[in-house]
Amino acid sequence: MEAYLIIKSLHVISVISWMAGLLYLPRIFVYHAENQKTENMSKTFKTMEHKLYFYIMTPAMFLTWILGIGLIHFVGFQKWLLLKITLVFALTIYHFFLLKCLNHFKQDANTYSSRFFRFFNEIPTILLVLIVFLVYLKPL
Repeated sequence: MEAYLIIKSLHVISVISWMAGLLYLPRIFVYHAENQKTENMSKTFKTMEHKLYFYIMTPAMFLTWILGIGLIHFVGFQKWLLLKITLVFALTIYHFFLLKCLNHFKQDANTYSSRFFRFFNEIPTILLVLIVFLVYLKPL
């Protein structure tokens, strides 16, 4: 039981770290898109984006997946879990789309507006709400 609680705690910590990045990086993209022509600011945003994505978000994503799979060992596979995994997979696709955006900014080739990133930033929030309700209500 103690191992389960430790893994579960680490899973929650990694999810929080990953979600913070998924919510913050598109917000940085908003300001970067608005200041693409300002070389100094663009350089600063590129550094922030790179460090957030590669030093925080990506390790947190991998830990989330690894620890989540570890939790399945303790709780077993349940119907609601399949839907949760599907939603987490959607977050993972979102994560890698952010990498594509990051690379476009890095190459000064971004074509998305700040308005796009403002709306796009709502996707992880919606997925997070659905995932939390699934975990706590286990409706299926």
